[in-house]
Amino acid sequence: MNIYFSGIGGVGIGPLAEIASGAGYSVQGSDLAQSLMTQQLIDNGVNVNIGQDGSFLQASHQQQPIDWFVYTAALPADHPELVLAQQLGIKVAKRDELLAHIIAEQGWRLIAIAGTHGKTTTTGMMVWAFKQLGIPVSYSVGTTLSFGPSGHFAPDAKYFVYECDEFDRNFLHFKPYLSLITSVDYDHPDTYPTADEYLEAFMQFGQASQQIITWSDQHNEVFAPGSTTTVLTPDQVDSRLNLSGRHNRRNASLVAAALVRLGVSNDISSILNDFPGTNRRFEKLADNLYSDYGHHPVEIAATLQLASELSDQIVLVYQPHQNVRQHLIRRQYTDQFELAETIYWLPTYLSREDPNLPILQPSELIENLTNHESVKIAEFDDQLWNNIESARAQGKLVLCMGAGKIDDWVRSRLQIKT
Repeated sequence: MNIYFSGIGGVGIGPLAEIASGAGYSVQGSDLAQSLMTQQLIDNGVNVNIGQDGSFLQASHQQQPIDWFVYTAALPADHPELVLAQQLGIKVAKRDELLAHIIAEQGWRLIAIAGTHGKTTTTGMMVWAFKQLGIPVSYSVGTTLSFGPSGHFAPDAKYFVYECDEFDRNFLHFKPYLSLITSVDYDHPDTYPTADEYLEAFMQFGQASQQIITWSDQHNEVFAPGSTTTVLTPDQVDSRLNLSGRHNRRNASLVAAALVRLGVSNDISSILNDFPGTNRRFEKLADNLYSDYGHHPVEIAATLQLASELSDQIVLVYQPHQNVRQHLIRRQYTDQFELAETIYWLPTYLSREDPNLPILQPSELIENLTNHESVKIAEFDDQLWNNIESARAQGKLVLCMGAGKIDDWVRSRLQIKT
């Protein structure tokens, strides 16, 4: 099969391209810009074009007819490559349709990691544990890893570990053998207009899962306890885990419980304590400087709690994500920032917006913060970077958070290749 991936550098598409390539399919694709993911794919022999005007797709199809054109929900309906693929009569599908096809074709048992927060780290932990235990595993995780590619095809694998995202209702394409539910907090208003619709989607996901492991404080009206459901209480966090951050210890406890369910009898806690982390999840970029993908009040509080275990002087640089999301969560910004002595608040990163909603300004988003006096409105400029460097020089921990351009901006200032 010959597959073309549009947006091949994306955190969902990139790992899938690696899996398809490993499975022996012919793989190529394109993206608008170079990234860690596109470089990883190129290093693995995948033909990646930077630019999406349709010419590379046309040439690839002429050289060898393309069977599947795979894209993400972020691709607009009038995108040149999508329009061309439809004109050429190529099968057009979103990423999860292809992944479901590969899982069925290979006969893998799907271990799905789902939830509003912690999916990427928990998936990374599960993959790390399988690797350390010497158990063959195929997997897809939505970031780059220090201990392997983002997506991997193991020909002798029995299991497939997948970061099963609720955005665009992606996770409803699957019937997992075992699902880990990390948390359920209303998110993705562009997919789920109401909190009830969000919970309903998780209910459908739970019903499609043969087995579930989750927490007692995470909407168990959605995951009704039964013979196939393991519900952990907060006091069941494994005391042998010494990972930084309460949320990381909780996530690791889910992984440990899942491995026990799968019949692993090794000392799992010692393996998880050596977990090196994943890209953009409290990732250390330099001395006293960390990057994190968090952009929800619950994630912010959890990551600041983690940072507080390492330093009692925390400077937070925060970029809100999506104006449509800010309209829904603006009143949730209250006491989550109290562990930061200084907060540099950036303008909201705009993506997939409702043009009818006014853009909320930083001054409107911070009005309910309990430590309002600690906030400084900032821009991506030399002054902000000078403030970051000054805080680092004083030995303070600087945490840069957000799912938009903040990570790329910091890396460019540090001259780290992205």
